[in-house]
Amino acid sequence: MPCARLASCWGGRVLPLLLAYVCYLLLGATVFQLLEKQAEAQSRDQFQVEKLRFLENYTCLDQRALEQFVQVIMEAWVKGVNPKGNSTNPSNWDFGSSFFFAGTVVTTIGYGNLAPSTEAGQVFCVFYALVGIPLNVVFLNHLGTGLRAHLATLERWEDQPRRSQTPSSPLLQVLGLALFLILGTLVVLIFPPMAFSRVEGWSFGEGFYFAFITLSTIGFGDYVVGTDPSKHYISVYRSLAAVWILLGLAWLALVLSLGPLLLHRCSQLWLNSRSLNLKDRAAPDPQGLPRPQKMPISA
Repeated sequence: MPCARLASCWGGRVLPLLLAYVCYLLLGATVFQLLEKQAEAQSRDQFQVEKLRFLENYTCLDQRALEQFVQVIMEAWVKGVNPKGNSTNPSNWDFGSSFFFAGTVVTTIGYGNLAPSTEAGQVFCVFYALVGIPLNVVFLNHLGTGLRAHLATLERWEDQPRRSQTPSSPLLQVLGLALFLILGTLVVLIFPPMAFSRVEGWSFGEGFYFAFITLSTIGFGDYVVGTDPSKHYISVYRSLAAVWILLGLAWLALVLSLGPLLLHRCSQLWLNSRSLNLKDRAAPDPQGLPRPQKMPISA
């Protein structure tokens, strides 16, 4: 009996979901390969051409010395040191940058452009993440719940009876909740990318890409705020970015909880409008006689 239940569970739910999951991964792998492989090959060829050109201009260097220098640059980059500029570049471990890094640890974003290089820092990062990640989940959960609980209009929305006294009330509530979600999305996902694009010199598409990759906690690390040594940032710039990340994650938690509610209420409004139309068609005429029903042609 348990074996039969397990087989029915695998055949009815788990197996189709597993197949859809694997197919989605295969689709992503295929599309990314088609889009990125040729660009990678071009970048690799261009880099090799630039190395050969550099050796031609500086004949005192040989291939081995250049490769050693490139290795030094790569090691510096891994440790968070930007090869551009000189030793006067801003530190990656000042308080603002450290606060930003701590935020990326507890939110599991992990851009990858900066990591502890000392053994003590690595050990502390492990224990800090063990405590900080669950704390972040609890904090975002309570923050999203608090935002939802303190919105009086949303409370009236959820607690109202199914039949409202005014016919236009459901429509106004749907429009109000949709407007609330749209304005919040503008504040979290539209205005910050505009500010990042202006400060960092990115296009709006690059700024929006950074915002989405950050708030989805993917964190590739190809775009990170406050890392260009040629720019002079205010001291709290990266700290403000960390605060935006926390608030943005809380907003996404709120949207994920209110999104199904909005869809449910929209479907209810559509069904109610259909039922009202059917009642109007079936209602008797003013003289008290029922309206004639149309007979199908086959009759």
